[in-house]
Amino acid sequence: KWSPFALATLSFGYGLNVTNLQLAQAYAMLANNGVRYPVSLLKVEHVPKGTRIISPQIAREIVLMLQSVLEDGGTATSANVRGYHISGKTGTVRLIGPKGYDPHRHTALFVGIAPVNNPRLVVAIIIKDPQGGKYYGGLVAAPVFSKVMSEALRVLNVPPDNLNEDQTEKTV
Repeated sequence: KWSPFALATLSFGYGLNVTNLQLAQAYAMLANNGVRYPVSLLKVEHVPKGTRIISPQIAREIVLMLQSVLEDGGTATSANVRGYHISGKTGTVRLIGPKGYDPHRHTALFVGIAPVNNPRLVVAIIIKDPQGGKYYGGLVAAPVFSKVMSEALRVLNVPPDNLNEDQTEKTV
């Protein structure tokens, strides 16, 4: 049985551990309209059978809501990729120390989907114990996401989806 405190902290991610691959797979499920596909590190000839986890409508609503994280006033404006709508979420976690959560050690993360209207990629960036005084996911992991996603979209020749919007004028 979980205490009320545990339930409250679990609601925003404390007390949970996931790998980078598990986090990326969760976002891939959202990008795939609520269907989870098995992970493979090898190219497969045929798409394996997936399992519906949530309804397509709920998955789409979540993806669209997560766009606000990259908009002005959001926690990850530096995750934007010029020419693309991006959806994602920051995370900042305190690391466990000998006496509980260590106030001076963190993990910064950002995970995102692109392009939002026709998802092709999910990228999850996790930086354990960042140095230099910055440790928030939006300040540390989001800029790395932007660079990795930008190059991945370029290499895969994914066409831009928002060339006529103000976002393309920002320096990312």
